[in-house]
Order: sequence, then C-alpha cells, then structure tokens
Amino acid sequence: MRKPSSPEPAKREWFLYILECAGGRLYTGITLNLETRFEAHISGKGARFTRSYPPERIVFTCSFESRSEAQKAEYAVKRMPAAAKRQMIDEAAEENGLKIWANRKD
Repeated sequence: MRKPSSPEPAKREWFLYILECAGGRLYTGITLNLETRFEAHISGKGARFTRSYPPERIVFTCSFESRSEAQKAEYAVKRMPAAAKRQMIDEAAEENGLKIWANRKD
C-alpha cells in the first residue's frame, strides 16, 4: 500500500528591504518576515547599524523566490551610492503611486 504523499513544502518568499533610519541613513537587509524583522530593528535586537541609527520606516521592499536571489540583490544594493538607492526608492514609489520622501529632510 502506498503512503499518501505529503504536501509540497510551501515556498517561502524572501524580501529585500530598505529602512530609512535616524539622520536620513539607509539600511538594506533581507528577511523572510518583514514585520518581525522590522520589530527586531526597532527594539534594538536587529543589526548593529540600526541600534546606532534607529529605523523610522520601511521605504522599499522587493520579493524573491530564494535566499540566494535575495542575497545577490542585497549585495548589489549595498554597493550602490545612497543617491542611487534613493532614486530606486523614488521610482518604485512612483510606480505604486506613493510619495515616500514627502517628509524627507535633505
């Protein structure tokens, strides 16, 4: 007698995210759970950077099918100058009809 096949494990979506932090600094990371990770950053249990520059809000997210893809994107974004990151954030916001930097202090 054949055993019933177990369901395929659900594919987990990885997220690349960018936080706007104190002093207008940007922090880039990846996670499986945006809400939990953001709460960790806010509570001081996230990255060392966000303990020094507390996050104010999530300004960009993008999803990937695998951790590997998310890590490659994270590496590329972290190598970008801040101005290029802000432009990418602005362009993504415009595509979605959002005003991300309405309160930004440049």
